[in-house]
Amino acid sequence: MPGKIDASLNEKLKNIQWGEYRIGDLFHKKTIKGIPKSEENLIENPKGYHVFGQNIYYQYPQKVLNDDKYLTQVEPGKPIIAYTSSTAQIGIISESFYRTGDNGAFQGLFPKFEQCNYNQILFILVAIKRKFIGLGYNDSMAHVMDLYIKLPVCDGKIDFTYMDSFVDELKAQQVDKLKAYLSITGLDNYELTSDEKMALSNFGNVTWSKFNLKDLYGLSTRGKRLKSMDRINGELPFVTAGEANEGVSAFIGNKVDIFSKNTITIDMFGSAKFRNYKYGADDHIAVVHTEELSKFSAIFVTTAIHKSSYTGQFSYSRNFYAKDADELNIQLPVKDNNIDNHYMDVLISAIHKLVIKDIVLYVK
Repeated sequence: MPGKIDASLNEKLKNIQWGEYRIGDLFHKKTIKGIPKSEENLIENPKGYHVFGQNIYYQYPQKVLNDDKYLTQVEPGKPIIAYTSSTAQIGIISESFYRTGDNGAFQGLFPKFEQCNYNQILFILVAIKRKFIGLGYNDSMAHVMDLYIKLPVCDGKIDFTYMDSFVDELKAQQVDKLKAYLSITGLDNYELTSDEKMALSNFGNVTWSKFNLKDLYGLSTRGKRLKSMDRINGELPFVTAGEANEGVSAFIGNKVDIFSKNTITIDMFGSAKFRNYKYGADDHIAVVHTEELSKFSAIFVTTAIHKSSYTGQFSYSRNFYAKDADELNIQLPVKDNNIDNHYMDVLISAIHKLVIKDIVLYVK
């Protein structure tokens, strides 16, 4: 499993017996048919289903209803593994869903084995992910079904019980760590102040104005290409296009341009993300220099940029570049003819608390 694991779990891993299994013997593969833009309906309907973008890490927040022929059915309690052939992104989908867009290869792996639950699929996903390390746009994914992974065995059969208990224990450990982290950092405070409540209630009355991104934050910067084969392992996050891991594709030790924390990246598809750490970036990334903004204001601006840039007009054939960022106009709240940075700070602080509240209550 990824990350650091408690000593007791490490001992369990050392003592388990392992067997090799071909992915094609464990799963059926199905190409997930996307909804053509001309037939797509994204109007919210509580009786509908979620829609995934052309990668499994972007799920539309609303549920919608479309033609049943585009619905991929997933049995309750029996999730599937899905991956994108172009970018080698892979993850779990545990509900019936649609996929938007009739281009791009999006594959579903449906378990052949009867005994199947979320813990077991998660364990298997991690084993498969190891085979995806280093794969990307230039790699063929046609061989996935012929890959072999190692799984725990007991009496010559896959030990599903072990996978269940291992993931349960790992989850419990992570919950304890999360609880301690929230307490130490003060993030366990989710009570809204009067100003935060006011900011939320007044959102519909906010005055907005249009601003050019270059006029606000100067020229955007473009990252530089660094091929996968040339990357040296290190500690610097390296940002590329994509939603997986917020676009961080590797941690490198190469000498590259280092961008400041508290800046915003926009990838080749127009997807904007706030970075609260120093990082490197490839040539599919535009960096907006918001270093002087407060953290919450920068997050607000990130959302404004994303709304303006992530419009569907950018793709593999029409990339978003730094020059596009310089021409981008965004909407921001104003007060007395000036950008209302105070409102942006307070609003994002309130939203931050609303989001963290469920996490705090979950770990209690």
